[in-house]
Amino acid sequence: MSQRPSALTRPTSSKRRLKDLLLQKDNRVCADCGSPDPKWASTNIGVFICLKCCGVHRSLGTHISKVLSVTLDEWSDDEIDAMIEVGGNASANSIYEAYIPEGISKPGPDASREQRSKFIRSKYERQEYLKPSLRILSSNQKKGSLKTSLSNKITDSFRCSSSSSQKSEGMVEFIGILKVKVIKGTNLAIRDMLSSDPYVVLTLGKQKVQTTVVKSNLNPVWNEEVILSVPQDYGAVKLQVFDHDTFSADDIMGEAEIDIQPMITSAMAFGDAGMFGNMQIGKWLKSNDNALLNDSTVKIVDGKVKQEVNLKLQNVESGELELELEWIPLDQ
Repeated sequence: MSQRPSALTRPTSSKRRLKDLLLQKDNRVCADCGSPDPKWASTNIGVFICLKCCGVHRSLGTHISKVLSVTLDEWSDDEIDAMIEVGGNASANSIYEAYIPEGISKPGPDASREQRSKFIRSKYERQEYLKPSLRILSSNQKKGSLKTSLSNKITDSFRCSSSSSQKSEGMVEFIGILKVKVIKGTNLAIRDMLSSDPYVVLTLGKQKVQTTVVKSNLNPVWNEEVILSVPQDYGAVKLQVFDHDTFSADDIMGEAEIDIQPMITSAMAFGDAGMFGNMQIGKWLKSNDNALLNDSTVKIVDGKVKQEVNLKLQNVESGELELELEWIPLDQ
């Protein structure tokens, strides 16, 4: 196995090392669907992936695939070293796609989410396309080649969720994915001369996602979907609306908290939502202690667990926000 460079021999710019790796020919397309110009990566698998495949990888949980943005996230030297050690998409795929059965084909750039999810879960979670001898490793196996090194990483990633002695970020155990569709805002507060340039930020634990900025609009329509991984010990989702300023700090335009416990508890009680027709399964009740405009019902709609949420923004003179939540359990 190649030795990782020491701190003294590492190039001064981690970003440069990552950029050089991304410029390799095989890394210029998504490892899973072939879409050009991937801007995301799975650091513990060692592949570069596109935005659509990234969503599926995140649903696997970080114990299987820890996803980072090539351009937006900060990378540690260890994470970059691990990507370099694997050697790129071609090297990784020579392991993970060594034995794709006849009749099974990789999804293309225009594949549906269902097609991507089926292939990616088979490839990484169930390891169905690995060479059989690499699926189960002996503890005294030598790490002399890329394939053996990579297969050890595969097994370690599955072990990390049950090993209490390891204390990496991959130890965070996720139970599902929360899709949040930010639909629109109404009567938002003025923060510029006559209007505002609003955007929405959602925070869950250490994760933070945001919508695009809508210029000069107090009644913005986003219809944008963002994704948060939900840990086992989850809390409320914190929502904040900001006014984008070019030359100064962005101004707050209100905030609220979203209690996701009623949705998750109801969904878990019913199990596989695909087995039920459209029906109400739970409710988040409006009270003086939350920002709800009205009771928010949890429903099964076309085999999916969804919840419409209408919020009155707090600590601000005016503003309402309309959202739609969707819960996807990790085993789906």
